Amino acid sequence: MSTPPLLPPPGCPAHGLGQEGPQPKRLYGPAAEHDPMALYEQLRAEHGAVAPVLVHDDQPAWLVLGHRENLEVARNPGRFARDPREWGAAQDGTVVPEEYALSPMVTWWPVINFNDGPVFERLRGAVLESLQRFDRRGIRRYVTRFANQLIDGFASNGHADLVAEFSSQLPMLVMTQLIGAPEEHGPRLVQAVPDMLEGTETALESDEYVTKTLYQLVESKKASRGYDLTSWLLDHPAELTDVEVLAHVRVILVAAYATTANLIANTLRMVLTDPRFRANLSGGRMTLAEALEQVLWDQTPINTVLGRWATADTKLGGQEIKRGDMLLLSLAAGNVDPAVRPDLTAPVHGNRSHLAFSAGPHECPGQDIGRAIADTGIEALLARLPDIELTVHDFELERRGTLMSQHLVQLPVRFEPRFVASTETRSAPDQLPPLAVPEEAVRPAPVSSRPSRTRRWSWLKRLLGRR
Repeated sequence: MSTPPLLPPPGCPAHGLGQEGPQPKRLYGPAAEHDPMALYEQLRAEHGAVAPVLVHDDQPAWLVLGHRENLEVARNPGRFARDPREWGAAQDGTVVPEEYALSPMVTWWPVINFNDGPVFERLRGAVLESLQRFDRRGIRRYVTRFANQLIDGFASNGHADLVAEFSSQLPMLVMTQLIGAPEEHGPRLVQAVPDMLEGTETALESDEYVTKTLYQLVESKKASRGYDLTSWLLDHPAELTDVEVLAHVRVILVAAYATTANLIANTLRMVLTDPRFRANLSGGRMTLAEALEQVLWDQTPINTVLGRWATADTKLGGQEIKRGDMLLLSLAAGNVDPAVRPDLTAPVHGNRSHLAFSAGPHECPGQDIGRAIADTGIEALLARLPDIELTVHDFELERRGTLMSQHLVQLPVRFEPRFVASTETRSAPDQLPPLAVPEEAVRPAPVSSRPSRTRRWSWLKRLLGRR
């Protein structure tokens, strides 16, 4: 007796395609993680702007590939909710969110990215107003301080791995300061946060560590306020509960790390390997800040955002979406959608219409702080080590992929060793300007990452071999 054909189960987004049609592909595992962009293009060719896929444990979902369709989902929370309790698999008991491999992304928390409507408005208002209290100069001084500390650690060696020794550490060191956490928490958080995001076997353990650490932070700030995000959320007129404060400090810390670490590494790689990119910098056609926007188009720090859930039967990109279906926003695929970028070689530096930080009401509220950390940190590195160059060919650089992102494993470089003065002369935290502006002052504009062009030329000319 022949074996019956294997068809997608009822309720799966691929049900009805039949054995002859394109079958849903896994967004996890070695094949998907090796070259996610190639997978996205294959899915686009087979299904168009929206494709049926499988996430961990072969749970069905829809991957949104089109730029316009990404915006449609992101800007319509009434049709596509951010609340994971709308997930059909959770409602019918197929999946227990707290025990699922992607638990941190599908378990409801009282936080802005898991809510919509009035609750979301109250929480987002508290987050935005607290983030806007940071002084742009204060943040940049802290970034410079920590960047120099990291550079001091390898400048005399003449070689370094800019992923392990710089890009993966700088954002967390800065963010621990902004949330008011002790500096010694930085190294362990650098390990725990990406592990939690990648859905590894130890993801739940790392998630527990991060939550426990931030719980202790909230308790300490309740006893003694400071000039930091945690304290401002505790004191905000929206009257956030302790759990809401913890949840928002957690999501801001995680989001800032994941995007900024990748942005720094990807930009450094582009500076060191892409002649066109370097020529635009050297010719004054873009500043470093504008170059970051080009990188955000070409190498989005976060490939995929999980998730949205359909609140009713609807249609998107020619696909029939059922109530309770999970949707994933493919920011990386949307950024290279032929409908908006028919020529991927055409420069788009300075253009902020990319999807790197999503869009709509849930667009990342702290994106300009991330830009400032990346811009200032990269400038500090290139100013001190202008002769830096890769020790391997670009094609030898390894990337490690996950459902949500793909990042450089290493970025090995060499340079002329530098004498490092005693780190005791570096500015201590209490010698730096305050992170917050006085409450009676006018609220500052969001952190700007657009520096003057003139202060770039010294390190740019040296980097490019010009005098």
